[in-house]
Amino acid sequence: MEKFVLQYKNYDKTFAYLRVSGHFKETPTNRELTKSRQRNSNMENRVYYGEYSLKHWIELILKKNIILPKYQRFFVWNEEDVKKLIDAFKDKLFVPPITIGAYENQNLILDGQQRLTSVLLAFLGLYPDKEEFKKTIEKFADEDDGDSEDSEQLDNIFEWKFNLLTDKGNNKAEILSSIIAGNYKNINLNIDNKFLETTFLGFSYLVPYISNKKQQQKYYSSVFRNINIQGKPLLPQESRESLYFLDTDLEQFFKPAFCNAYTVKILSAVTKVDFVRCLSLLSQFHNDGNVNQVARSYKPQMEKYYEEYIDAIIADKDSKYGKFTNIFPNKKYDDRFLKLQTTLTSLEIPTQFPSMIDLDMFFFGLIYTIVFENKTIDIASKDDIKKEIEDKIVEFKKDGSHTKAPSNLGYLRTRIYSSVETYEKYAS
Repeated sequence: MEKFVLQYKNYDKTFAYLRVSGHFKETPTNRELTKSRQRNSNMENRVYYGEYSLKHWIELILKKNIILPKYQRFFVWNEEDVKKLIDAFKDKLFVPPITIGAYENQNLILDGQQRLTSVLLAFLGLYPDKEEFKKTIEKFADEDDGDSEDSEQLDNIFEWKFNLLTDKGNNKAEILSSIIAGNYKNINLNIDNKFLETTFLGFSYLVPYISNKKQQQKYYSSVFRNINIQGKPLLPQESRESLYFLDTDLEQFFKPAFCNAYTVKILSAVTKVDFVRCLSLLSQFHNDGNVNQVARSYKPQMEKYYEEYIDAIIADKDSKYGKFTNIFPNKKYDDRFLKLQTTLTSLEIPTQFPSMIDLDMFFFGLIYTIVFENKTIDIASKDDIKKEIEDKIVEFKKDGSHTKAPSNLGYLRTRIYSSVETYEKYAS
């Protein structure tokens, strides 16, 4: 029942706030783990402040009393970042506090994932090193084509969050005994129990007064997007993912799992396909029937365009993107997405694209024809389809201006129309 204990001094009386069925109950206690204070007591949404020892933070993580919401990105700090954080604690330097939010009998980590994960890793003496992981995968592949039982049990370090460790056990011994050799790198940052017990990290605890689930989701999404995240900033696409949380039933609509396999390389950066970008542009094209209206006047603020699309879909309202349930009656989109996934595989569409021009030409028309028009592509014509797409890509890339500025709305609309026109020839 107790999820996250908060304490503060008030008229020499100490209280603990216990989370019970989405509310708080004030109960006397003699425990004095922290001293915190309450602000905005007359406002609907309350915020509590305090601090916990690193040992207590670790216990909260291991007991799953605090969890990561799905939209939190993966752990991105490198080993040196982890070491610098521990050194900051040792040197008594300021470390930004953690932000936790109370939501549906859960305590969500809204900000501080990288810091808390680093503390947990330092305690366990582990680091999810990508190079170590790659070496282990290559070793298994050389030995037995990657089919060994051990290789199947490896944690995916490229998409890693601390829940991969907490799922193995709720204490250090259980977790370490479940680690496969070579999956993690061993580290020693010279910390002991005394350090963990006497070193503190602050927190702010958000308690929305509103009980409506949708309103709470909207509140936390706005909080997440407005937090000044330290260290490595979120990409716009990563930040936008918090909005998908507004309707958990549509999470797989905005970010279907099969899209994780498709990436685009721009300069030296490799990013996953932005499916919401495709959906929003094609939704307006489908609604207007005129490619020249797509994203008109949004060029300086395309993120706003994508956010408006997400809001319109979740609210199921008429807009320039059309009405969601008119396109997908009863909000049933699974069959079309499955057909899209199967067609991508059957057509042998590349999994990494060298430019946005390539990505858009292969994806726009396919998504439009299958997802929006609910048609089927003639797989037997895959060689003809791919040749037409590739010839168009070559034609577009001969235009230096198009290659230099592919995000220009004029060029973007040209790719939408050309890709859709190509796939329509092979649709039934």
